[in-house]
Amino acid sequence: MFDLDKWQEIFSTIQKNKLRTFLTGFSVAWGIFMLVILLGSGKGIENGVTESFRDDATNSLWISAGRTAVPYKGLKEGRRIQLDLDDYEFIKNRVEGTEFVTNRYVMWNKSVNYEAQGGSYPIRATTPEHLELEKTIMTNGRYLNEDDLLERRKVAVIGKLVKEDLFKNQDALGKYIKIQGFPFKVIGVFNDEGSEREMRMVYIPTSTGQMVFSGGRKLGRIMTTVGDADLMESYIISSNINRYLAQRHSFHPRDARAMYIRNNVAEFQKFAELFANIRIFIWFVGIGTILAGIVGISNIMLIVVKERTREIGIRKAMGASPNSIIALVLTEAVFITGIAGYIGLVLGVFLLETLSENIQGVEMFRNPEIDFGVAISATILLVISGVVAGYIPAKRAASIEPVVALRED
Repeated sequence: MFDLDKWQEIFSTIQKNKLRTFLTGFSVAWGIFMLVILLGSGKGIENGVTESFRDDATNSLWISAGRTAVPYKGLKEGRRIQLDLDDYEFIKNRVEGTEFVTNRYVMWNKSVNYEAQGGSYPIRATTPEHLELEKTIMTNGRYLNEDDLLERRKVAVIGKLVKEDLFKNQDALGKYIKIQGFPFKVIGVFNDEGSEREMRMVYIPTSTGQMVFSGGRKLGRIMTTVGDADLMESYIISSNINRYLAQRHSFHPRDARAMYIRNNVAEFQKFAELFANIRIFIWFVGIGTILAGIVGISNIMLIVVKERTREIGIRKAMGASPNSIIALVLTEAVFITGIAGYIGLVLGVFLLETLSENIQGVEMFRNPEIDFGVAISATILLVISGVVAGYIPAKRAASIEPVVALRED
């Protein structure tokens, strides 16, 4: 039942002891505020790094050729290594552990036109399996298929932003665009979970790109997923691919500059382990902050009860029961810590929201967020700590005889 007199006493006490009330509330608010900021910032960094992997399959190997850095079998260093269709066919059909294998023959900044509209866009000549590697999302029409590849069809799948630039509000399917003057039929429009750059791509079949743009059998990159292979198995698959390519292109198997194989399984696991350690560190600091708040509340409550011992004696002399005195002190403690905890929580969330809105261009920091269950639990912990910290000395003071309590300075 609501006791108006009790609350009037509590507000009167708070009004008379502004500094003490502020210090008690600040200990709680600061602890919650720092916990929210630490957890939210850690999550923001984790989201940013995870987002960088969102566009690509995390169980993939990306193979790119470079230049030799060491002499090998009488051949000088500095030779340019060129991937080709034979490498792709071997990896696809002969290397154990590969799943979806695709390739790229990339042509950057080719002119693409539709009627009076036009622009310069990167062209990727690739295979149907590329859909699995890039996590491309078809929004209209279809992606490339095997018949497109075998028949060297002049077909194109365009990114969402290419469609908006060239066709505006028109339907792009079935229309013909010109790539460097060559007509290509639009068979699909895609979206991409990666960057805006990805949505400005135009995909055509590898065989068509090599034929039309004089690519011969050259490839710029070969990519493959490795299914559910673990880290060690992915390294074995990568080693087998490198060994074959070293033998075929005559470079030293340990020449890291001749052939670069990016192992996304390993990269993703490194970040997973990194963020596991970051979470531990954040919780360590956060718990330390909470403990500091608990110690601060405890010390302040000890002082509060000490200062009010004489008051407690007067109340007992006037007939107040020990339990009513303890309840008054604890209600005040719960009220102050609860309000302060809420303020700390709101300020922390507000700062995270402000950061989220003002750092949209920062790729490595996205959507900082906080688990409200954790924040509320921490607030409740601090409130309970304040209650416990106040209960013990309040009970002791309430048990003192009124005459003794009145003698306290």
